[in-house]
Amino acid sequence: MKRAMILLLDSFGIGGASDAKEFGDEGADTFGHIYEHYENKGETLCLPNMYALGLKRAAAASGGKSFACHGGEIKALYGYASPVSRGKDTLSGHWEMTGVPVMFDWGYFPDKPNCFPREFIDTLVNDCGLPGVLGEKHASGTQIIEQLGTEHCLSKKPIVYTSADSVFQIAAHEEHFGLDRLYQVCERAFALVQKYNIARVIARPFVGDSGSGFVRTANRHDYAMPAPDDTLLDVAFKAGRQVTAVGKIYDIFAGRGITRHVKGADLSGLMDRCV
Repeated sequence: MKRAMILLLDSFGIGGASDAKEFGDEGADTFGHIYEHYENKGETLCLPNMYALGLKRAAAASGGKSFACHGGEIKALYGYASPVSRGKDTLSGHWEMTGVPVMFDWGYFPDKPNCFPREFIDTLVNDCGLPGVLGEKHASGTQIIEQLGTEHCLSKKPIVYTSADSVFQIAAHEEHFGLDRLYQVCERAFALVQKYNIARVIARPFVGDSGSGFVRTANRHDYAMPAPDDTLLDVAFKAGRQVTAVGKIYDIFAGRGITRHVKGADLSGLMDRCV
């Protein structure tokens, strides 16, 4: 094979995994629910290129919604996969997709106020000379910078939060806090969270103000645990192949097995870089 490309539609599930209920996701079928949303409005979700690649047939075969599989000739091989990893986070999915399923349990932070261990936060604050932190909860990254962005700019306290993933995220303003300083704090946090078996620390820089609104930038950086075995990227790299990573993939694989990486500011930018 001369060239292979993996394009990942993150969070675009077809059907549901057999262990979905263990994660509070019983009944999950993202594509099926989006399709039904359009049907309920009397409209049709029109994705001719994806349908020609077999999306509807793969979704129906997976046990999700049954579709009227019209839309022309299928021009590709298609199929579906059921995950076996013991987690639903970003690292587990990417590693498994490239041949290394996660057969151990990651650590997670509970969904409650002040969700991080006090010892961890106090050590991070002291080691990095911070005036304190804001947030300390499960949150949407875009919503929490709108809620706390102004206070952050005034206090210089970074915004820390998490999600259902095994992750610790730090948001800070590129000008009021500094991008390099954000990276330094994240590096220290990554060393500290390994005690709790957390998969990733993510730097979430943003710009803007309370008047115009706050916007995250393309300078995101993920600090991730390396895969415990060779992934498809490692195999290709060791065979002397060129492996290009677009977007956050370089960070997700801790830079391993990759010969070149490029970034993009948003989804359109990432697709432009792929092309």
